[in-house]
Amino acid sequence: MFQRKSQNIKYFLSLVPGKRRFGVYRFLPVFFCIGGVMEWVMINVRIGRETFYDVYRRKKSEREYQQKIEDGLIVLTNPVAK
Repeated sequence: MFQRKSQNIKYFLSLVPGKRRFGVYRFLPVFFCIGGVMEWVMINVRIGRETFYDVYRRKKSEREYQQKIEDGLIVLTNPVAK
């Protein structure tokens, strides 16, 4: 069973040109394109109301604010009860 799958994988990998000249590096353009598509999706595709980078910026801002509180640069005061 595994022998058959291994042969199928070897066959599909052999279809990619440039084996003699580039060796395993012939797959780099494929992975480069996959990375570019992932980056585009993270920037432009909204899940709900936010993209990945919206969440990243918000979390970074929250961490910086928390660090300023811990360093004593921001002093929190308790609100007066009415």
